[in-house]
Amino acid sequence: MAAHAPASSVRPPQQATDEPVVVREDRGPVAWLWLNRPRAYNALSEAVLDGLQRELDAIGADPSVRAVVIGGRGAAFCAGHDLREMRAEPSLDYYRHLFAQCSRTMVAIQRLPQPVIARVHGIATAAGCQLVAACDLAVSADDARFAVSGVNLGLFCSTPSVALSRNLSRKAAMRMLLTGEFVGAREAVEQGLLNEAVPAEALDAAIDALLAKIVAKPREAIAAGKGLFYRQLEMGTEAAYQLAGQTMACNMMEGSALEGVQAFLDKRPPNW
Repeated sequence: MAAHAPASSVRPPQQATDEPVVVREDRGPVAWLWLNRPRAYNALSEAVLDGLQRELDAIGADPSVRAVVIGGRGAAFCAGHDLREMRAEPSLDYYRHLFAQCSRTMVAIQRLPQPVIARVHGIATAAGCQLVAACDLAVSADDARFAVSGVNLGLFCSTPSVALSRNLSRKAAMRMLLTGEFVGAREAVEQGLLNEAVPAEALDAAIDALLAKIVAKPREAIAAGKGLFYRQLEMGTEAAYQLAGQTMACNMMEGSALEGVQAFLDKRPPNW
């Protein structure tokens, strides 16, 4: 849902009139995707979801990209779905299409072989909070706020609840969903929605430090491990161990793993 966002000291460049609603910026092996509707607090219009999906599809097919960061331009990360767009076509078929489109994008993030980090500032509400939860990792400014506030408008945040309930404890997720109340960044870290909350001026440095650790690891191991991580979550324990064992055995046959183990035995840095 859309909402007014507070001012923030983290303000990436504002949108130019000829810029797309999703902007890709490549920084070495990392693709940065900027939600680029600052005047609408980066609400997830159909165009934004389409743009995100296209970029994610392209990145997934590009082995030179080692990690992805999703951020928002302007005063907020993302204020959720675009309510004006939603009210312009009040039909069941349209709403089914919209929420299915959003769900595909969230699933695509987890199916991507590269790790995805949410870079959060300002607010992340409703589907914007869902986007944070769907990312593999999340780092925010310490003054950021989070809410799944659709219930305040009579609309329970059902699709955001899928991602939220897979990050937070059930009771913490239900409190957010039932009350629509905002949660601060520190509390979001404690509840499992965020990995880290840092002063606004240190946000990019914290993300860069995290990225440096990720891209230093073998791409094949990261991709196989991420894929396994999400698949096993939906399985029973025995089936999860079976799949994990198969994945690890295949990973062990990769040249990067063989080199890494030998380097450990030789007491030297691996030559990846």
